[in-house]
Amino acid sequence: MELERDTVREIVVSTLAVVLFVAAVVVIGATYTKDSLSSQGALALVGTIVAFVLLMGVVGFWLSRQD
Repeated sequence: MELERDTVREIVVSTLAVVLFVAAVVVIGATYTKDSLSSQGALALVGTIVAFVLLMGVVGFWLSRQD
């Protein structure tokens, strides 16, 4: 099974965005947690989720405009 170039690009870009999101969640968890997630940590986590959704929207739009 051979993948087209566009499909490989979509997989790579989407995987990088997800890895970036997971890394941000891990950093927030390590930074803002003692016994539980602090209110600043919760706000950072919500901001990260919003940024991820916006990033995926931009990535999807960008990928739809390629070739």
